[in-house]
Amino acid sequence: MAIRMSMQQAAPEPKRSKPEESVAGAVSGDSGESMTRRRELMAAAAEKRMAAAAIVSPSPSPAPPAPVVDKGKGKVVEKGGEEVVKGEKKEKEKEEVKVDVKDGNLRSKELSAEEANELFVMVFGSDVSKGILARWCNQGIRFSSDSATSMGLVQHEGGPCGVLAAIQAFVLKYILFFSDELKNASTVPNRGPGSSFKSQSVPSFDFSSLTEGVKLRALVRSMGEILFSCGGNKRAVIATMTIPGNDIQQSEGVSEDEVSRSLEGLSIESASDLQKVLRVETYTSQTTALQRLEAIIPLFQSRLGALLFLISTLLSRGLDLVQSDRDDPSLPLVTTPFGHASQEIVNLLLCGEAVPNVFDGKMDLGGGMFLKGISRNVEVGFLTLLEYLNFCKVGQFLKTPKWPIWVVGSESHYTVLFALDPSVQNENELEGRETQIRKAFDAQDQSGGGGFISVEGFHQVLRETNIKLPPQKLDQLCNTEFIVWSEFWQVILDLDKSSGGLKDSSGLMGKKVFDLYHFNGIAKSDLNGSQVSYGGETPLQKPRLTKLRVSVPPRWTPEEFMTDVKVSSVSSSAAGESSGKDSEVSKPEPSQHAPLVDCVRTRWARAVCSWSGDPPSIV
Repeated sequence: MAIRMSMQQAAPEPKRSKPEESVAGAVSGDSGESMTRRRELMAAAAEKRMAAAAIVSPSPSPAPPAPVVDKGKGKVVEKGGEEVVKGEKKEKEKEEVKVDVKDGNLRSKELSAEEANELFVMVFGSDVSKGILARWCNQGIRFSSDSATSMGLVQHEGGPCGVLAAIQAFVLKYILFFSDELKNASTVPNRGPGSSFKSQSVPSFDFSSLTEGVKLRALVRSMGEILFSCGGNKRAVIATMTIPGNDIQQSEGVSEDEVSRSLEGLSIESASDLQKVLRVETYTSQTTALQRLEAIIPLFQSRLGALLFLISTLLSRGLDLVQSDRDDPSLPLVTTPFGHASQEIVNLLLCGEAVPNVFDGKMDLGGGMFLKGISRNVEVGFLTLLEYLNFCKVGQFLKTPKWPIWVVGSESHYTVLFALDPSVQNENELEGRETQIRKAFDAQDQSGGGGFISVEGFHQVLRETNIKLPPQKLDQLCNTEFIVWSEFWQVILDLDKSSGGLKDSSGLMGKKVFDLYHFNGIAKSDLNGSQVSYGGETPLQKPRLTKLRVSVPPRWTPEEFMTDVKVSSVSSSAAGESSGKDSEVSKPEPSQHAPLVDCVRTRWARAVCSWSGDPPSIV
């Protein structure tokens, strides 16, 4: 429009002899010539940025080429060769995409009916119940009002716990290990894109002292990190909403009350309902994306927050790439009949790819068929009770994340386990050796985690790990078609260290004692006898935070040694122990059991856990 207006008047003569100050002063004047010049400059700059923004799209398909202007005929050549007279664009096309060229980002793109239907069916399937939709449309991303669990996101509806637990894991990462950065009033970190985080130990943490500003900045950075991870660290798509009469996505600093009033009476029961209100914004600048997330955070705190963030992650990844990540794209991402988040959703949030499995890499099934697992190291990890029940095997990428924080999966719920000290994951020499051997064995295991390999694969393991077995032991293990891990492991335990084994006569090396914390975000009544009631009748519904004392004996030590023999000292490599603590340990602390302990033991074999009060719950 600015270009057309400028063409209606005579173009100003270039004033090359004038200094820049004179030109700037003329632009601010009232002359028609200067205003025309200003419009031309602004239009040219806007056109340049719009052309750059056109390549940014929330779908993985390539963007159409920018229109080519035929100056001689005053026409615009569109994709496919169709010529449209300049100034006669269809009004419908103008309404479909609103462009804000700030920072080179495409803003507020309305999904087409086809895209909205593809998204809805991908998430919920073609025959979703109203109950499942209601649970996913009534869960915001909100912190607990209880001071003891103020760092935690509270869950009131069953189903979206997978989304909340993954966000919670990243929130804890920032609160625990980057608290100094969060105290800065700015949400945007003062770091370049290639800079690394500095690890720090947190000996203790008072969660009740967290300020709202610190929690907000932790949440915004967590959401931004997840979205850019889904977008290959190149882009983030933020899903917002436009309600007729109250345009939320255009409101900077919108309040919670305004969002709540806008959502009154709104129900999403079909793809068309979603398409009417959903808008998507694509960002290539992390700084701008974080600022936008902070401005509209009340929208994600609203009852549609969890669903909007899930949609944001899917669009950041790209719907086509999400489907290619999966083993069976025909199944909905929200499982039936209870509406739980699938493993694909959890993996997407943790590692940026919607793969359905938790083992490392790919599993070759033959005939060109593969099962897809985790492809790289992750910031926060994952443990599951299903591994203890032998339904799956979690790989080292998820078991040993960069930070000591894990999403914990049960048959029906997701919670979070974390430590304050990153050294809980440190390995001593013998543990490192065990990990090396196990990793080499697993690389040859084509049984889907069954724990056995072929004779040919076994010889490859021996070569890679430099294990020299006596001929008699070698023949004994290879006299069958397959080598079982448990039998091989017993041989390694009895093999001297000089031959590549782990024989240790003292049994003391590698003992660890440390603390873990378990957070269950679902709001339940306090059962510990110190119930907080409203009016003395109704117990307070709040999340639960449980501290566990964990003692991990050396994985190669017989059970009877740990229960019958007095230990004169504890290895200096034990993580989490203070130097002034008792120097003599006769027996480990009394063992307590809960399903969470079984999850912990998939990470630290034969761990002994104890806690105060009611057992931690993973359901």
